[in-house]
Formats: sequence, C-alpha cells, structure tokens
Amino acid sequence: MLVNLWATWCGPCRIETPELVRLHKEFQSRGVEIVGLSTEDPDASAQSVRQFVKDNNVDYHIGWATPEVAAFLMAGRGSIPQSFIITRDGHILRRFIGFHPQITPPQIREALEQALNYTG
Repeated sequence: MLVNLWATWCGPCRIETPELVRLHKEFQSRGVEIVGLSTEDPDASAQSVRQFVKDNNVDYHIGWATPEVAAFLMAGRGSIPQSFIITRDGHILRRFIGFHPQITPPQIREALEQALNYTG
C-alpha cells in the first residue's frame, strides 16, 4: 500500500498526483492500493478536493487525514507531500518526504517492489 499525505494547495503535491495515478495503474493488478489523504479541513476543502480529483483523473482512494493522524504520520516533519510504502503486514517500509519528478518515481517503484516481496 502507498499512503500519500497531500493538499490541493501544495505545488509539489499537484506535480506528484499524475505520477501516483500512473503508479496505481501499473501496480494495481499486483494488489497495490494507493490512498491519498488530504491534510486539509474536509468541510472547507470538499469541493476543491473533488474538483482536483476530477481534473487529475485520480482513480485511487481519496480521503482526509485528521490533524492527529497527519501529525502522527509526519512525525514532526510537517512538509507535504509525504508518502509511506506499507507492507501487507502493516510495516512502514519506506517514507518519502517531498517530491522530485525525476528522482522520486523510480524510488517509489523500487520501494513498492520491495514491499511486494517483503517477507517480514
């Protein structure tokens, strides 16, 4: 599983989203799920999140991270995007902070392959 913390106003998140859509298409048949959790207030951002999902053809699950969940996952590093590669048994195998279009996607692919082959 890949869990991604993001927001509609976040520039790197906006650049990262099409890559996450590609990764989902590439790995979905192998059982990989992607979940995008907006760090925005759901009441204030529901419409902008819906529009963002539509505009970017997001085909993976989208929800909201409560401030407590976001703070826990970010572990003191408040910048977004942040992505977590999680094994089938719930182990966080890798964490990515920020997004670089040339560097991050191959690293995420490698981490997803490692998670698929993870035996504990």
